[in-house]
Amino acid sequence: MKNNVMKTRSTLILASLLATFMFMQSCETRSKTATIGLLMDQFNVERWADDTTYFIRTVNANNGKVLCRVANGDPQLQLEQAKELLNNDVDVLVIVPVDLNKAADIVKLANKAGKPTISYDRLIQNANLDYYISFDNVKVGELQAEYIGKRLVKGNIALIGGPVTDQNSSYLRFGQLGILQPLIEKGDIRIVYDKFADTWTFEEGYAKASECIRNGKVDAIIAGNDLLARGVIKALTEKGLAGKVLVAGQDADTEACENIIKGTQTVSVYKPIADIASNAAKLAVDLATGIPVVNTTYTTNNGFRQVPSFLLTPTLVNKGNIGLQVKTGKRQ
Repeated sequence: MKNNVMKTRSTLILASLLATFMFMQSCETRSKTATIGLLMDQFNVERWADDTTYFIRTVNANNGKVLCRVANGDPQLQLEQAKELLNNDVDVLVIVPVDLNKAADIVKLANKAGKPTISYDRLIQNANLDYYISFDNVKVGELQAEYIGKRLVKGNIALIGGPVTDQNSSYLRFGQLGILQPLIEKGDIRIVYDKFADTWTFEEGYAKASECIRNGKVDAIIAGNDLLARGVIKALTEKGLAGKVLVAGQDADTEACENIIKGTQTVSVYKPIADIASNAAKLAVDLATGIPVVNTTYTTNNGFRQVPSFLLTPTLVNKGNIGLQVKTGKRQ
């Protein structure tokens, strides 16, 4: 089954690459080798290794090189790593911030050194960022809530969000409630549990879902991502409720796709990692080599300025469209 799921993910990535307009394409010849500093948070979720791989591959293909550092969830370590990369004279810093507010100090250091900054998938707050690239996370929340609402029709829903230190958690909740509120007002849906996790971890999903189940009947749980959803599924399994309670997540990682096929997870939202990583890489190389950047699609307020932003479109993944590639849960 895992081979089939991996094939599905590869197909989704390829289809997304073919369908997405590459907004930083340029015909100009780059006259220097770009050195890009990539600051990652941690690899606790499957997708972050994919982001890093696609990013480095694209920079290398564009005659550049990447110096990558991983902070393992430590904001102070990430600041020290930023100092190291700036001392190594990288041309651009691309940052997946550990802490959205503390990472403002990284941006200040880069500003002082005259180096452009790109906030990757998480928006650094109160800082003079050059660019922000992410997905439309409000849309992610809308897709989750819309699918669960249609499947459930009437019943009790629990919301388990990601940590409030990640602005994306708020965007997700905004999207979810925008869809659910009319159903709540009609009396079809009741929100019986609404909490944010402290971290994006399996353990937090399990703890929050266990608490939710103890408090009363729940018919559906919308989790901030697939790692939280896995914790939710464990809690449901212990009570004999796995497959009976609808579960939503996001990322469409390998295990989530397997759970969707097994029926313990209802839906996920796929975010084309190849697109965001390759486009961020091209943006960084263009900035490093002096090629003008055009076609930013949005601006996003980070408390300091309206940051020019590229927001990519997510895709709903359920048993139906996984089934287009994976006919059964058995190996073919």
